[in-house]
Amino acid sequence: MSVYLDHAATTPLRPEAREAWLQATETLGNPSSIHGGGQAARRVLEDARERLAAALNADPIEIVFTSGGTESVNLALKGLWWARTSGVDAIVLPDGEHHATLDTVGWLHAHEGAPVRSVPLRPDGAIDVVAFAAALEDAAVATALVANNEIGTVNDVAALAAATAAAGVPLHLDAVGAFGHLPVDFARWRGDAPAAAGLCALSVSAHKLGGPVGVGALVVSRHAAPAALLHGGGQQRGLRSGTQDAAGAAAFAVAAESALAEREAEAARLAALRDRLVAGIRSVVPDAELLGDPQRRLPGNAHMLFPGVAGETLLFLLDQQGIAVSTGSACQAGVPEPSHVVLALGRTEAEARSVLRITLGRTSTAADVGALLAALPEAHARAAAADARARARS
Repeated sequence: MSVYLDHAATTPLRPEAREAWLQATETLGNPSSIHGGGQAARRVLEDARERLAAALNADPIEIVFTSGGTESVNLALKGLWWARTSGVDAIVLPDGEHHATLDTVGWLHAHEGAPVRSVPLRPDGAIDVVAFAAALEDAAVATALVANNEIGTVNDVAALAAATAAAGVPLHLDAVGAFGHLPVDFARWRGDAPAAAGLCALSVSAHKLGGPVGVGALVVSRHAAPAALLHGGGQQRGLRSGTQDAAGAAAFAVAAESALAEREAEAARLAALRDRLVAGIRSVVPDAELLGDPQRRLPGNAHMLFPGVAGETLLFLLDQQGIAVSTGSACQAGVPEPSHVVLALGRTEAEARSVLRITLGRTSTAADVGALLAALPEAHARAAAADARARARS
């Protein structure tokens, strides 16, 4: 694969994170063991916890290491719902959330009868703050994306957190796609919210910012006490039992520090490269449309609507030329269905099947953008012709 433009799905492992992982694996011992080797592993683990906490502006005790974003989301939503006050059980769920959230809430609804209150998105993909606040009455838990993983729109997280604090509702934020690319500040967003209300949990994942796959974390406020998913040792405040991955945690912490050190400069570089990409696409396909907020968005995200063309076909034709893009979340890869995020914008099903998510990252270059723009005219023409033939047959 010569051109990789799917960094929102996963991004290359940073050399310094790889080195930190390899170095940490030289320490032999279970971090829960009492002997010297175990305590050495414990020091590696706790050093990583402190460093990641600093990157997120949280307390080290609030960092719960997990296997990734999906586990973090499950622990937050199921844990907070199971720990709810008796008689208060609704879950506030904005439209257009990641499938890790949608499917977790769907499971709680189907298996435990949890009522779900949906909140609409604005046409630019942002969560409607007024509607979100109105849905909080007598709710057990609320959740929201910091930035939409498909269309890249950044939400007014401070306003969402303030609304939940005022309503006395615990909030989970999914920052998996935002951490390392936008300022993520747990303590500031939590503010002086009362115990077990306002921002209580925040999910992040290592492989989205150059750490290893299979490592994530849930920031859990010291004032919150969600129920655990895993039992069998009582590690990490009893919230996530099991032998902890010290090497993975060390690599995550190093990747997070590197991403934060370069974040502002890299955001400016990627935003300029993205704007060049969008302009180039529009010059080739004049009716192509950038979805999401044109300004308040993830710097490397270009989510494009190509009217009259199946996004899946266009993806396949670009892939044949060695260019990797996506039609949406990688968690739904291989499932030919319209984008639920695009549908949440009020778009038609046909439009929701005609999108590509092109995402840039740390290794993206002007040459990568040029390669996509060079390949697009033929790929788009062939995709449009295929779509026209399909319509003629139907």
